[in-house]
Formats: sequence, C-alpha cells, structure tokens
Amino acid sequence: MKAHDPTDAAAAFAELGRIKLGETDLDGVLSQVAVLAARILPGAAQVSITLVRERGAVTAAHTGKVALQLDELQYERAAGPCLEAAATRVTVEVPDTAADDRWDGWGADAAEAGMGSVLSLSLPIGDALHGALNVYADVPRVFGPATINLAQTFVRYAAVALANAHLYDATAGLARHMQAAMESRAVIEQAKGIIMGERRCTADEAFAILTRVSQDTNRKLRDVAAALVERTQRG
Repeated sequence: MKAHDPTDAAAAFAELGRIKLGETDLDGVLSQVAVLAARILPGAAQVSITLVRERGAVTAAHTGKVALQLDELQYERAAGPCLEAAATRVTVEVPDTAADDRWDGWGADAAEAGMGSVLSLSLPIGDALHGALNVYADVPRVFGPATINLAQTFVRYAAVALANAHLYDATAGLARHMQAAMESRAVIEQAKGIIMGERRCTADEAFAILTRVSQDTNRKLRDVAAALVERTQRG
C-alpha cells in the first residue's frame, strides 16, 4: 500500500482551484482529478472516474488498467459500486471485496484482480452529466472514516472544477465563454472576500464554504457567489 503525505490534500485542493479552462478541456480535468485523488487518498492503489450519459456509462479517466477493467465489468453487468454511487448520489463502500456478495459476484472478481477494497463516491457535474469517483485499494478494510471524509471533501472540489470544464466544453464561442469565466472568477473572489470578512477565515476556507453551499443547493458556484454579493450590496 502506498504512503500518502497528508499535506498533499491542501495542495491538491488548491491545484483544482487553479485549473485554467482555456488551457485544458473536460478530458484533461478528468485526468487531473483522477491523478490527484490517487495521490492524496491514503490506501488508493488505482483511481477511475465513471461518467453516466444517455448512451450509458463509461470510464472517462483512470490511473491503472485494473480499475478500468473492473469498471467495465460493472457496465457489462449493469451493476456495481460505481453505478450505484452515480445513481443514488451516495458514497458506496466495499470494505472487503472477497466477502462482498452484491452485484452478481462483482466483489469476488475484484478480489481476484487484486483489489481488496473499493470506495465509490457520487460525482455530480451537471444537470445531464453525473458519475462517480472510484478508489481501488489492494488490501481490504483500508478506508477508515478519516479517509472517507477526505475523499468526500475532495469530490466537492473536483465536482466544481469538472462542472466548470463541462460548461466550457459546451460553450460554442470561446471568446464569449472566456468573458463569462472572468466575470465568474471576479464575483467568486468578491464572495470569498465577504465570507473572509464575516467568518474571519482564510481564502481557502471561504472557497470551501462556497463549494459546500453550491453542492448542497445544487446551484452553480458562480450563482451562489453572485447571490451573496448582491445580498451584501443590498444590505
């Protein structure tokens, strides 16, 4: 099992916030999210990202072949932890694959492939696009409460980055989108400043608060920020 440096988590969150949409696309952000998750989550051996579209589920990014193979086995059977996490919008844990009899014996196949435990977390990206972040470990019962909490926090940051990238890809005019992105960043920075003043917190903590509100209310980060700025200006 790989060792992970806990200080990497803060760096990873900051890296997600610094993604420049004009220099990458949705596929690039997906790959970056998978690599960062594998780097910061204790016990992670391989990571993949499942996206569910109208035509079905696909693995959009992965850090190892075994993760890809086990994902695709779920798609073939239309059952498995990543599909359940994506469909139910909850975290699905498989503490010991060899002892898990759900999903038509998928756990036994995962154990035979060398993965002892699995964690799949819901990854909402947009109204028509959602999925799951899948974390594979090569030993059983490796994901404790602290790791699950860290993974859930990471997913909230990743979902914002992916939602922004998805929006960028869907925008027809590059110049028009770049203008909107600049305006979004400005209003988000304004909102962060307001929260920092009210809560006496750091910029990263203020961004985390905005992110949580965005996910909890199923609203875009910019809309949450704009509403806060407008309410403050009225007051």
